Amino acid sequence: MTIAAITKKYNEQQLAAFFPGADIQWVLLREVQAVPDVEVYFDLDFTPGNHRCEALSRLQPVLIVVNAVVPTIKQLGYPFVRINGWPGFLERSVHELVAPDEATAQHIVALYTRLGHDYRLVADTPGMITARILSAVINEAWYTWEAEVSTKEEIDTAMRLGTNYPLGPFEWGERIGLGQITGLLRSLSQTNSAYIPAAALEQAAEGLKCD
Repeated sequence: MTIAAITKKYNEQQLAAFFPGADIQWVLLREVQAVPDVEVYFDLDFTPGNHRCEALSRLQPVLIVVNAVVPTIKQLGYPFVRINGWPGFLERSVHELVAPDEATAQHIVALYTRLGHDYRLVADTPGMITARILSAVINEAWYTWEAEVSTKEEIDTAMRLGTNYPLGPFEWGERIGLGQITGLLRSLSQTNSAYIPAAALEQAAEGLKCD
């Protein structure tokens, strides 16, 4: 099985760990391009936009999987599969995916059977499930810090020890990227005010000093 990964972030060894199937040949691409005999394209550096989406659509009918945590398939306007590819999530034992239709969902079953990896299909909503929860936790941590309840270091420590998180919320935010977190929160806050980003988080995402 030949899989093409469009990415500048990861190497072949990392990809083999994320998708631990037997007899898989990886083709690493730095930009969107057609490769003969590829059965699946994973665009792990995906950014929404007409140019990128149009380039990927020209690779179909091959299965296209994009790292699109915030934009929905409906918003993208193309029948791609969404995967939660934020830093730290591809390493998980279960991948989170959104399929555009039932036929593609069956294709995913066959793909992940060959990969020997577990996955869950979730609703086509911004943030899917895990990223939505984590962004809310990170946001609440920033609100707590704004209220001077505790320090960032103490909040991170409390979350690691109290919930067995691998990282504290501030550490998670830095790893994922505060711009990504605030982007998801803004999207979610359009229909639920509970997700309005903390002011300090917004400032930090814009590169302003918040210590």
